Amino acid sequence: MTDIIKIDIRTENYFEFIDITAEIKKIVRSSTEESGIAIVFTPHTTAGITINENADPSVKSDITNFLMKNYTRESYFRHLEGNSPSHILSSIFSPSLTLIIDKGEIVLGTWQGIFFCEFDGPRERKIFVKIIEG
Repeated sequence: MTDIIKIDIRTENYFEFIDITAEIKKIVRSSTEESGIAIVFTPHTTAGITINENADPSVKSDITNFLMKNYTRESYFRHLEGNSPSHILSSIFSPSLTLIIDKGEIVLGTWQGIFFCEFDGPRERKIFVKIIEG
């Protein structure tokens, strides 16, 4: 079992999807585990981690544009900071992923990438990766 690895990330926009696939692959490859799982987690209530297509950048911008179009700060939200939709998006997208490791590599589909999702930026954020032997 490996130690927890921390990644610091700085977001630039209110909504942002940052491709972290290469960094996660590098962490997995540098571990000694040939088989197991990698848990990727962000400890923020207005951010998330997701898998989606990373081959065509328009997918990322389409998701961002969809969220911006449907993001509203309705008067019925009671959270004092005014970012209730950001908290909702964090719950929908999830703050973590579990990835399969096989032969020292994470298992992803041909077009899949791992993204850090910012819903309340710009901010300084953290991502933690834990690899567990399988």
